Amino acid sequence: MDPPPEPVSYICGDCGMENTLKQGDVIQCRECGYRILYKKRTRRIVQYEAR
Repeated sequence: MDPPPEPVSYICGDCGMENTLKQGDVIQCRECGYRILYKKRTRRIVQYEAR
């Protein structure tokens, strides 16, 4: 069996508050109710091979 997905952090587009959402949660800021959230950038190094 696959492990459950980890919660993902998002930033509110209006108040800038950080929100953590799990699969199935409503996409809405918990602080102000704004419905546009931006995914945080990853700190993992991503490198692609040029061909």
